[in-house]
Order: sequence, then C-alpha cells, then structure tokens
Amino acid sequence: MPTAPHPQSTDELYQALQENDRRPYGRTRTVTAEELVDAAEQFAEPVPLVHALLELQEAYTYGAEPRKSPVVFARLLTLFDEQPDVFDERLRHMLFWRFKWVAHALRQLPEVPLASLRQWLTEMRDRYAKAGLGLQPYYGQAYQLAAHVGEDTTLAYELWAARTRTRLSDCEACEICERALYHLTAGDDERALRTWEPVLAGKESCREEPTRSVSYALLPLLRTGRTDRARELHLAGYRGCRRNPSMAQEVGRHLEFCALTGNEARGLELLAENRSLFGEVDSPLDLLGFLTGVEVLLQRVELLGHGELPAAGFAGRTWTVAGLRAEVRGRADDLAARFDARNGTTAHTDRRRARLDRAPLLNALELTLRPRSLDDVAPAAPVAAPAARTAAAVAESVPELIARVRALDEQGHPDASACWARLRTLVAARDYTHPDDPAVGPLVRLRADLLADEASRAGDKDEFAVAAGLYEEAAGLYDDAGLPGQAALARASALLAAAEVPVEGADATEAKAAALTAAHASIVRLHEETPGLAPHLEARLLRMRATALGLRLQTSGSREHVAPVLAEVELLHAFATRHDVVGQVSGALLLRASTYALSGDLPAAVSEIDTLLDRLKAHGPAWHLPRTLGLRGRLQLGLQDAQAAHADLTEGLRLAADWPADAVDAARLHGDLAQACMFLGRPDEALRHLTRSAELDLRHGSRTDAFCTYSNAAQLSLDLGRVEDCIALLDSLLAEADVTAGELDDRLVAQLRLTRARALHAGDDLKAATAEFVALAAESAGWDDDPGSHAMIAAETAVLLGESGEFGRAREAAEQALSAHARDPRYEQLSNCLRELARLQGQQQGPDGLADALAFLADAGRVADEARAAGYEARGRSLDSALAYEHGRVNAYAGAYEDALAALEKALALLGEPGADQDHAGEWAECVRLAGAVEGIYLERPAPALTRLDAAVARLTALGHTDETEPLTSLAARLRDEE
Repeated sequence: MPTAPHPQSTDELYQALQENDRRPYGRTRTVTAEELVDAAEQFAEPVPLVHALLELQEAYTYGAEPRKSPVVFARLLTLFDEQPDVFDERLRHMLFWRFKWVAHALRQLPEVPLASLRQWLTEMRDRYAKAGLGLQPYYGQAYQLAAHVGEDTTLAYELWAARTRTRLSDCEACEICERALYHLTAGDDERALRTWEPVLAGKESCREEPTRSVSYALLPLLRTGRTDRARELHLAGYRGCRRNPSMAQEVGRHLEFCALTGNEARGLELLAENRSLFGEVDSPLDLLGFLTGVEVLLQRVELLGHGELPAAGFAGRTWTVAGLRAEVRGRADDLAARFDARNGTTAHTDRRRARLDRAPLLNALELTLRPRSLDDVAPAAPVAAPAARTAAAVAESVPELIARVRALDEQGHPDASACWARLRTLVAARDYTHPDDPAVGPLVRLRADLLADEASRAGDKDEFAVAAGLYEEAAGLYDDAGLPGQAALARASALLAAAEVPVEGADATEAKAAALTAAHASIVRLHEETPGLAPHLEARLLRMRATALGLRLQTSGSREHVAPVLAEVELLHAFATRHDVVGQVSGALLLRASTYALSGDLPAAVSEIDTLLDRLKAHGPAWHLPRTLGLRGRLQLGLQDAQAAHADLTEGLRLAADWPADAVDAARLHGDLAQACMFLGRPDEALRHLTRSAELDLRHGSRTDAFCTYSNAAQLSLDLGRVEDCIALLDSLLAEADVTAGELDDRLVAQLRLTRARALHAGDDLKAATAEFVALAAESAGWDDDPGSHAMIAAETAVLLGESGEFGRAREAAEQALSAHARDPRYEQLSNCLRELARLQGQQQGPDGLADALAFLADAGRVADEARAAGYEARGRSLDSALAYEHGRVNAYAGAYEDALAALEKALALLGEPGADQDHAGEWAECVRLAGAVEGIYLERPAPALTRLDAAVARLTALGHTDETEPLTSLAARLRDEE
C-alpha cells in the first residue's frame, strides 16, 4: 500500500526524498524509500535514481535490514561502472563511503561465507587503490573482520590504527570506539576508558555515538569504581537506543547492566519497553547481542526466585521469565553456533558464555529516582498474618486468628490489617469450613467484619462512595448476626463516608459542610438509639462524632465551627479516660491539637501535641507516635521552624519503620519531610523523600496521590538540572499499565508528559521534545474548561517549532495560543513566547525574516496593551520594556540598525536608571550593551557609543553591580582598539 502520492516529476521526487530523510528509521521510512526507487525508475535521468537508491540503502542499513543493503549497493556500483560521469564529487564520495556499510552488513549475516567477506574486502581495496584513495578505511574493515571472527587482531589493529586518517575514514567517534574496544578485549579497562573519554564526554559524536560507546563502557566503569558515571551514562545512553532495531545490541547491554547492578526490576521494565525488538531486528548479529543481554537479565531474575514473573517477549503468546529465558537461550545458542560455523572459530559462543557467567558487580546501585525490587513488580500475594509483637508464637488456627484479629482491631492496632487480609484469603478458599465455636461466632459475623475492613481500606484510598456501600452491607450482616452495637458502628461509618464523597459545583464547600453537619446529627441520633454499647464501640462512635465536626471545620474554615469540635473532643476524652480506652484517649488529644491548628492557634496546637507525646511515651499506644510527630512537624513548618520540623519528621520516620507504612502514614511523613528539606535548602534530600512518599502511596493503592507526588519529584529533578533522572522517572511512570490504558486522570498524565517534554528540551533532544509538545497542544485544544493551560502549552510548542526553524507551524501554534489566551489570559507567557519567536526568526533568517518577526512583536504589543488595561503586573521583566528591547534585537539581526537603536533607546527610557535591584540592573546593562554595539560597531559611531558605555559602567560600579559591568567594559575596549 503506497505511503505517499507518487512523484510526477524529479522535483517532486527530490522533495519526497527530503521529507523521508526527516523520518525516523523504521518500516515507514524504509517502505517509502522503496516506493521512491520505483518512482525514480520512471524518469529517464539516472541521477534521481542514484539519490533514491542511496536513500534506500541508508534506510536498510539503519533500519536493521542488512540482507537488503548489499543488493541496493550492487545496483549503485553497476550504475557507477556504466555511467561514472553521473556521479559528481559528492555522490562519488558517498558511493566509496558505503563500501564499509556493505562490509558491515555482510559480517552480520552468518549465511554469507567467510570467503565472500574477504573477497568483498579485496574488492574494496582494489577499488580504493584504482581511485587513488587512501587505504586506511580498508584496513579498518579488515581489523573489524578479524575482531568479529576471533582471530589474533594485533597485526590487523596496527595496520589500521597506525595509518593516517582519510576523508573516507570512519568518523573520529566511531574510530575511538573501535580503539577502546581493542583495549577492552585485551582486559585493560582503564586504557579503554581513557580512549573513550572524548566520546563519553560528548566532544566527539555521530549518529551512533556516543550511544554505542556508552553501552560498552558501562561495565568497565563499574569495575573501576566509577559508579556515579556509569549511572549517569546508563540513563542518557539508554534513551539514545531504546526501541531502535539498529541498536538492539546496545539495548541488550543496558539490560545486562541492570541485571548486574541489582536493578532487575528496571531491567524487566526496559525489556517491556523494547518488546518490539524481538520481531523487528532482521540482523542476526544484532539479534544475538540483544538476546544475550536479555538472557543475562532473565537468568538473574530466575536465580533470585522470580521465574514465574511475567516478561515481555516474542509476539504470539504470554511469557514468564523462566519460559522466555528457555526460548531466548535456544535461539541465541543457535545464532552463536551459526556464526562460529561460518567463521571457523568459537568466538561468539565464548563471548556469549563470558557474559552469562559474569557475576553481579554491585548488589544495589540506585539507577533512577524510582528504585524498585522484583518484589515490587510481582503480583500481589496474600499477606501473612504478622507475628504478635507481645507474644512468642503466631496464632495458627482459624479460631485463634479470628480472636486475635478482633482483639487487635478493638485496639486499633496496625497489625490488624494484615490479619484481616490473611483471613480474607482463608474464607475465600473453596474448602473453607467455618469453626463451630461460640467464641468465634457465626460466619455472617466474620463476613461483616471483613466487609468493614474492606470499607476502611477503601476510605483510606478516598473511595468514599465505595466505602459507604460496603459499610451499609456490613451493617446488615451485623444485624443478621445479632450484633446491634457493631451494626450501629458500621452505619455511622457509612454516614461519615457518604458525607466525604466529593461535591462539584460553585457551592461545593457549603454543600460538603452541610453534609457533614447532617452526618454528625445522624451519628448522634444513632448513638442515642443504641443502648448497651461496649466501651470500645461507644468510644469509636464518639470519635466519629468529633471527626465529622472536625472535617466540617476543615472544609469551612469557619470560626463558629471550632467550639462544637472541642466540645465533642471533651466528651470523647472524658469517656475514653473513664473506661481506659487508651487509643481513643490519644485520639482525642490528637483531634484537639488538630482543631487548634485548623483554627490558627499553632502555639496551642504545639502545646497539646507536646502533652500527647509525653503521654504516648509513657502509656502508648506506640503506633500513634509517628503520626503525632508528623503533626508536630507540620505545625513547626507552619511556625517557620523548618529545623525543628525536620527533627520531628525524621524521628517520626524512624519510629514508623516498626509499623506497616500505611498504618502510620509513612508516605505523608516523607512528603512533609521533603517540604522541610526544601525550606532548609536541601533539594536533593527533598527529592529522595518525594520519591519514597510516592512509591509508598503507589504500594498502598493511592495511585493519584502517588502520581501527583511523582510529578512534583520530576519537576524538582528538572529544576536541579538532573535532566536524565527526570526523563527516566517519567518514562517509567508513563509506562504504567493504568496510564497506557487511559485509566489515570488525563490532565495528570498530560502534566507528566509536559514535564517530560520540557526535560527532553533541556537535554537538547529538540526533535523528541517538539513532537511531544505538538501532541500535547493538539490534545489540550479540547480542554474547553481550561483554555489557559492550552494557551501555555501551545505557546511553548510554538517556541520549539521556531527553534526547529518551522516558522509556518510555529505561527499556527502561536495563533492557537492567542485564541485560548483570549478566553483565559496568560499575558506574561504569551508575551514571552511571541518575543522569543520574533528573536528566533530574526536570528535564523535575518532580513528575510524581518516582516514575520515584526508580526510576532506586533502580537506581543497587543498582549502588553491588554495586560496594561487589565492592571496586570508581570512577575518578571516589564512587558513593555522587554518588547522594546526585542524590537531592537530583531531589527539588528535584519541589519536595520537605525530602527534597532531607536527601539533600544525606547527600552532604556522605559527601564529608567538602575538602582539596587540586581535583576533590573542586569536588564538595563544588557540594553546598554546592545545599543553600544549597534551604535559603535554597525553604525560606525564609536564616540557616542563609548560615552554611553563609560557612563553606564560608572553608574553600575557606583551601585555595586560589578558583574554587570564586565560585558560593557569588554565592548568599550574593543571599540577603542578599533578606533
């Protein structure tokens, strides 16, 4: 099926070839290249056919189809032999360059005899010699063949490496990689890494480098103790090769790196991301390298006892780790044997065995901001009941387990949750028989207990409607079991959960406050109508009464709602104290402290917390300590004492380690500690706590909270310049099943993608960043309820398109942004966008782009006028002075120097004289510098320019802005030198 209209002229053909050249390598590009060769054959001219064949060979070479590349090159060589004059200098250079491509392709095919490989190298040598070309490229290919076969490479290496490079030699980066691999094969890690340094440092690069070198350098870096460097290069290098069939071997080496550094879970994640490579890699040699890396990973996972984990593998069936490993082993062994049979050595089998026999180099290297173990990715298993903390043995029989969990639940003990989970598994089994024991009670009571626990867990995840329904169902079962007290408690819980169901609309706050008021009244009535309650049940009802009013205060913030909460708290405290219900005594004190905090009386809240902490240390329950310290930490943050908050929260986390994370809200402790760290200027520590908070929420099932926290962590890592960390984290999150299935909130997912796009831009991956921004702009165009966000996304998209030189599309995106801005103004963002687009067009196109650049500035002027009329004050630069400055810069790019100087004079007038503010002084100094350059250099009026510059330097120096004077002093010196 054709992928594009058939070109009807050579001009259309060349345009189609250019468009195809911009596509990523893969089937679409390859199929289009094949069609364009067919189209080129209709024209009488041979030159278009040569260009089309060259494009097709490139598509085959970098699309991992080595079998087809030599066939295309044979046609090119025939054309060259028959019509050499058709090949100009550029085409001739490309033809001779691609002898190396064919040599590389033939090495990858075990069905090609070794004699044919040597014959091709002889052909290459003879052709180069006849054309008067240096033979260094030939000797380079001879060395690579020797290394591939497994022969002694000493002489071949010297014959190549000692020769002078020619125009047809591989690029510096590729040759550095080959030299480094020679030293690596000899066992000299240090020398290999020294050789690689220019590539690893980014000083030398090409289409394949540094990605290829990075994949080889990872293990030598670990072996020489450079773990941080290995981690950094893994993140950047993997991004360069993922899902790329022509870099399947590199992907395999990254999987191996994960397996040997305790990152097996990440390895499985990356394997899933690259599942398409199992079917897309047509090169047997690349497939061998990829499969061997896969096997190293799967072997390690299976060795750790996780052979039954699901794994992404060959299409057509589902795989476990163990099953996929067996399949991969068989296929890879066969490929290695085929290469060795062709080459007459055992090199490929030996290399494969060496990789599989390699022991882990580190037990655990934290590669990403989301470190996970194999247990984290394993399907949830039934939770075993924990050992009693005060008893020597675990209750093993069902009656003992039921009695124990009910006792724990009565205390509010954190271990009750795991016991309920164990019971739930037992009761759900087909062979479950309920004990005939009066102490245990009927099965209907146990089912009610389990429903009540399930409802509690749903409420913890903010699934309030679900919780309310489960509580109502449990209440009915308690009625059937003849337990009116338990039924009343379940109904009260249902009332409270129903009141917490989110309400939408303008009057949502009032509606929720009213619902909580009604729930409180109903719970009080239920309490009064249920006589004979056991003390622990009555205390829970009193706690719910107080909680309902506390939530109402939290919702409304009304002063008049404070006293009712404190009154209910007093009732609870008195009752719990009288009946020695220890957990509810501390609960009452915690509610009282929270109420003071909500009312704004932070000192009183801290005093209450101090009293409670003393009581908890003396009388318990110990599991209340982490939450209480967490509240005191938050109060200290409110009192601007970040150091005290950090100490409390750190101690809370230390104590939380003794209890289930969800029972003591460890996720919130980490989140609050991150905030304290930010106040203390410790952003890296804050980042660690944010990611731990998010992962705990994720394990607890609070996925929205987890993704929100991860989003904050990603943004912080980007702000810290940890671009690769940010991208790796977001890639991992966006690969989660509920994200790919569209089950997570679409705006939250969009925010994650937006941060990733910004990180790609910061990481100089303009093409990928632009593609993501364009997609987000298209999606956000449908956000009728949030046009402001669309305006900002479209504006950023326009700027990236401008950076790419696509000013037509940039203008379209800018128009989208302006249209959305008209509905929900974003003055500063739109002004910044339009000015930047003008600068980019002026800089890239000079005089030819002036009219369009000035059109962008005219739009920015209208935005500034709107902002002024609306009384908007920019947080950054003044929109008017920034606009005048940009007029000056754009006109200067276009050579309209008088207009440029006039605009800069206007900008200086709008800015006014500098003062103490450093940002204002910097903006003023830059404006003076550009005016001085335009006046002194381009308008050739150095005298007034020097007067301007000298006065500005004196002014800034007097104000203490010495850094801002340096560019002015430098420009003045240049002007004086040229006088």
